[in-house]
Amino acid sequence: MKILVTGASGFTGSHLARRLLQQDHSVRVLVRPQSYLDEDLAGSAERIDGDLTRPGDCHKAVEGCDAVYHIAALYREEKNPKAFFDVNVDGTRNILEACKAFGVGRIVHCSTVGVHGHLKQVPGGEDAPFHPGDAYQRSKLEGELLALEYHRKHGLPVSVFRPTGIYGPGDLRLLKFFRMARKRRPLIGNGKPHYHLTYIDDLVEGIILCGTHHDAVGEVFILGGPEAPTLREWYDTIAELLGVKPVGMRLPVWPFLAAGAVLELLFKPFGLQPPLHRRSVHFFTHDRWFDISKAQRVLGYSPKVGLREGMEKTARWYESQGLL
Repeated sequence: MKILVTGASGFTGSHLARRLLQQDHSVRVLVRPQSYLDEDLAGSAERIDGDLTRPGDCHKAVEGCDAVYHIAALYREEKNPKAFFDVNVDGTRNILEACKAFGVGRIVHCSTVGVHGHLKQVPGGEDAPFHPGDAYQRSKLEGELLALEYHRKHGLPVSVFRPTGIYGPGDLRLLKFFRMARKRRPLIGNGKPHYHLTYIDDLVEGIILCGTHHDAVGEVFILGGPEAPTLREWYDTIAELLGVKPVGMRLPVWPFLAAGAVLELLFKPFGLQPPLHRRSVHFFTHDRWFDISKAQRVLGYSPKVGLREGMEKTARWYESQGLL
């Protein structure tokens, strides 16, 4: 098949593009002109330089493709919250319009479990209430709903997946947590909230199932790992893997929330990033444990990389790169 992957310069998109190439598909990638592509992808995939916010670029990228995996998104751009909607909503619309124009056979749209925000009941499934907590999550919710609307109104063969926290060698999102464990810094809060992660290899398998299984069309699937440990469980696991004794002491939450609120107010007039956000404190207090049974039942999704194995692979990569 001829397959377009957006976001192939990012962590998830690059792994997905590699896997599709390994399956002998012809892969095209839509990336911004200034984006770097890993050497293996640059030599194997057809590169289209363009921008999601320009309809013509999206039409050029989609034309001639049998399937589209729309992974690209703006993730963090605090200075201009509108930019989230320009890329994650209007950019998604541009891709969908191009898919409609060229009769693409399958479309897979990447959302996020962040659309659910803080879960009041865990584990949360696909029908859990929406409660996005910031501009990024609100824009991803709008983009997801738009993709499903194109399925209902225009018959586009769309599937949506919401990944839990993504990690693995090559990704830096958990690096701060590893450094906390290495330096034996205490956790904020009681460590009881669950944080559901997905190892990148498992996630890619689930994404491809969304794009190939006949029962995936018109459906939404949460893709997560085989277990959802508490913060304390994976903090202690990381400490053990790094050869340090975990810290039992914990810090109260309220001073950090108060400091985050004050810093956000002080830095906002200058358009600068404060050193602490309330959102970053919520990482230690909000439950993010999800039910992946729908993907298992409908798609045959079967994540295999558990907490210890995934954390060990990630820790060894961080060490090999001199990051710890």
